[in-house]
Amino acid sequence: ERCIFSNAPYIGDTKVTRDICQKLGAYILQDDPRLLIAQTKNITHVEVPEDLAQQNRLSVMMLAPLLHRAGKAAIPAAGGDRIGVRPVDFHLDGYRKMGAHIEVKDGVYHAETDGLKGADIVLPYPSVTTTENLLMAAVLAEGRTYIRNAAIEPEILDLVYFLQKMGAIIDYQIDRTFIIEGVMTLHGALHEVIPDRLVASSFAVAAIASGGDLFVKGARQADLLTFLNTLRRIGGHFDIEADGIRFYRKGDLKSIAIETTVHPGFMTDWHPPFAVLLTQAKGISVIHETVIEDRLTYVPQLQKMGADIEVYDQCLGTSNCRYRTTNNRHSALIRGPTQLHGTDIVIPDLRAGFTYLLAAIIANGETIIRGIEELDRGYESIDEALSNAGAQIRRESE
Repeated sequence: ERCIFSNAPYIGDTKVTRDICQKLGAYILQDDPRLLIAQTKNITHVEVPEDLAQQNRLSVMMLAPLLHRAGKAAIPAAGGDRIGVRPVDFHLDGYRKMGAHIEVKDGVYHAETDGLKGADIVLPYPSVTTTENLLMAAVLAEGRTYIRNAAIEPEILDLVYFLQKMGAIIDYQIDRTFIIEGVMTLHGALHEVIPDRLVASSFAVAAIASGGDLFVKGARQADLLTFLNTLRRIGGHFDIEADGIRFYRKGDLKSIAIETTVHPGFMTDWHPPFAVLLTQAKGISVIHETVIEDRLTYVPQLQKMGADIEVYDQCLGTSNCRYRTTNNRHSALIRGPTQLHGTDIVIPDLRAGFTYLLAAIIANGETIIRGIEELDRGYESIDEALSNAGAQIRRESE
């Protein structure tokens, strides 16, 4: 049946996901950038094309719809951001517990089932995409499924609300456990996608770092609680209004120590842009990354722009870190304030892309940023939006 999404993001990752779904048999219409209509009367193919799978990490999310609708699926290994090893073992282990037979051949995951069954699944780590994937699998599985140590980000709860609209039965307990009672069928639904808290936080950091004043319409306090607290601790200011949040700066910024973690803690995707902000703070700041293996790959380009940042393989924090016994460089020490200067840089991943754009805005001179297709994956006309706010940005084709 037909599903209609309002407030749909008109970004690169949406287009790739739309293309994947269409290759599998879906009809999708997005004439209005904010409205997306999807309907799949018949599955026509069960293998995700490799060229599309390499463009982001979402192809593994096709396991549930393909197994429920066709009983089999072939998913090539995913592409996406180059920020370390991000295996799909958690996904595959969950599906195996639910009765799917999965083999890996030549970099392609082949899955088959004659019907998924409910299971008790404990995630080794509260992975966002694994939780989303197994939720979609469990809602149509026979019996009851427990997903323990699940991720509980706002985007996951929004998926739960959408699945409930479609006829799913999903309970949630305070110990990070989802309890899903499988139903026979799901039906079409109308759903408004929540605002992107990462885009909201990006504009917030841009306002504070540049000494500007921006009102971000649609930004929601509930989704940004930890981010807002951190912003206030370093001397940033914000006003919560009925339809958004105003971000601005008064006076000097202060140094701080930050540790990334799963929601509701300080999320890893807030980390890179915040590092630029901390180059403008007085004193020595510390960022301890505990979520993504190679998140700090953005640092050398900032050093090239004059940022005083040192990276370490030690844990410069107190939280339980899975990189504590590795040689992974996952902590950063940042001294400020430092005047950045323009240079020529290449974007390695989506969040680093905005980080470099932010650094370029507050730097002296001109900065050339290459690989902006990565930035377009997650931001809608970001250059136009920031130009309208006073930044001097020119997009050119190479």
